[in-house]
Formats: sequence, C-alpha cells, structure tokens
Amino acid sequence: MVADDEEDIRLLVCLAVGKAGGTVVAAVADGAQALAAARAERPHLVVLDVSMPEATGLEVCAALRADPATAGCRVLLLSAGASPDDVARGLAAGADAYLPKPFTIAGLVAEVRELTATLPA
Repeated sequence: MVADDEEDIRLLVCLAVGKAGGTVVAAVADGAQALAAARAERPHLVVLDVSMPEATGLEVCAALRADPATAGCRVLLLSAGASPDDVARGLAAGADAYLPKPFTIAGLVAEVRELTATLPA
C-alpha cells in the first residue's frame, strides 16, 4: 500500500513496488485514507510519506503498530526530512525503514525488496 499526498510521488512509489515484484493494493493521498486502507487491505508493506494531511505518516505508523490486526505489516517512511533526528523519530514511531526524499527508483526498489524478502509467499 502506498500513501503520499503528491500524486507524482505516489505514482513513482507504485512503479517501484511493481519493479520490486510487489502488488499495490491501495494508493491514497492522506493519512486518514492510509489508515482506513491498511485496516481494510492488511498489506504486507505500507509505504508512507511523513508529511500528509489528515494524519502524518508518523501518526499512521504508530496507529498501525498499536492495532493487532496491522501491527505486523512492514512500514517504510519517505520524507524530505533527512536529519538523524528525523530518522530517529520515524524509527521510534515503529517504522522498519526510513528513506529520505529525493530517492532514486533503484534505491526504493532495493528497500522494498529488502523489507519484503522474508514475507510468506
């Protein structure tokens, strides 16, 4: 599942997930939609932009971790904030990985593959 309020980024992330061998079950534009879609679809991987309307990626990540139904999904945060404090906040919210923007498609594909490598078929 992909959540980013910028359509161009959302499309790029969907492309990268496909290149990594995944299937995007939902692509949404804000945090409230992301939380609803994650609860409905129960994806293996959720890619979240940190800065979104309605709820931030950090808030969505924390809510996913707090819900037993979604606590086990992998979470990749994407953000323009790349300082060590930004990364630490993302990981403290429960993210499995944090990728600063701008990112390369190859880097995102590699991150998605790494996060999904141990998932059941």
